[in-house]
Formats: sequence, C-alpha cells, structure tokens
Amino acid sequence: MTWQVWLTFLGASVVISLSPGAGAIASMSTGLRYGLRRGYWNIAGLQIGLVLQIAIVAVGLGALLANSALAFSAIKWFGVLYLVYLGIRQWRAAPTDIADAPPVADGSAAMVARGFLVNASNPKAVVFMLAVLPQFLDPTSPLLPQYLVIAATMVAIDMLVMTGYTALASRVLRVMRSRRQQLGVNRTFAGLFFVAATFLATIRRVTPV
Repeated sequence: MTWQVWLTFLGASVVISLSPGAGAIASMSTGLRYGLRRGYWNIAGLQIGLVLQIAIVAVGLGALLANSALAFSAIKWFGVLYLVYLGIRQWRAAPTDIADAPPVADGSAAMVARGFLVNASNPKAVVFMLAVLPQFLDPTSPLLPQYLVIAATMVAIDMLVMTGYTALASRVLRVMRSRRQQLGVNRTFAGLFFVAATFLATIRRVTPV
C-alpha cells in the first residue's frame, strides 16, 4: 500500500467513523451514563468488534456472509434484537444525582461485551467492507501486512471519533440537573437505538449477480 493509497483510505476511514450509526449511539449513551473514563471500556469493545469484521473479510468469510441469506438474516436479526434491548435498557435507566459519581452498576467486562456486540452484530458492515477494502489492496503484494495497516488505521480513527462522541455526551451529564432533563435525554437515546434497530431491520442482502 503506497502512501497515496493510505492517505485516501485514511480519509475514507474518517468519513465512515463519523457517519452516525449504532456505534456512535452506543458511545454517546455510555458517555452520558458513565462518563468518559468508563466509556473507554465500551470503545474498546467496539474496536474488538471492528477488528473481527476486518478479519472476517480478510479470511474470506465476508463473501460467504454476502452470499448466504440465512447467515445474513441470522446476524441481522440478532443485531436488531440487541439494539432494541439497549433501547429498552436506556429508556428504563433511572436518573442519577449529578452531584454523585456516575453509576457503576455495569462491570468493565460487561461494557466491553456490549460494545463488541454492537459492532459484531452488524452484517451490513462486513458486506460494506467486503466491497470497499479490496479497492485499497495491492493484489501483487502480500495481503496480511496490508490488512494489518487497514485494521490499525480504522481502529485508530474509530477510537478517536468514538472518544469524541463519548466525551461530548459526558459533558451533557455535567449540565443536567433535573430529573426531567435526565429522563428526556435517556429517552432520546433510547429512541435513537430504536431507530438504529429499525434501520438495520430494513436492510436487505444484495443478491449477487
């Protein structure tokens, strides 16, 4: 991969990460509820899920997913149900005393797992990568080093962007004072999870020609 190709891929990675999606919603929701420091556990889980998606494409399973209606549907509907679960959880989240520290009911491992599942349960992202990533690969050179560069680039950019989303939401936590404000924000994020679930449910597998 030349520097020119890498810079182009870097720009594409920024656009992809900035695009609002389930990962961004999960990051803002976590930042709102737990603050930036604990929000990093969710970000770590998102990146593990992202690496898994890249690995699936790298080993060729992405093509199988793209061509298997059953596999695509199974992963898609798992993702839909999981986003609905997160939405219900956010809707039911109780307001907290802003003078106190953010709630720590969820352990670090649970937050990592939640972030991982948000990314890992999105088959459309794998199919998207299957269509996009080969454009940045040089088939005459070893593929593993190129995929490692791609993974490192995407993870670095996505971590920065998700940190920004989490930090932005954590600042909201500091200015919310009333129970009504907190309930309103919690239910707004719950609604965003439901919208993301609805969007994922409408996705259809592209039938190979």
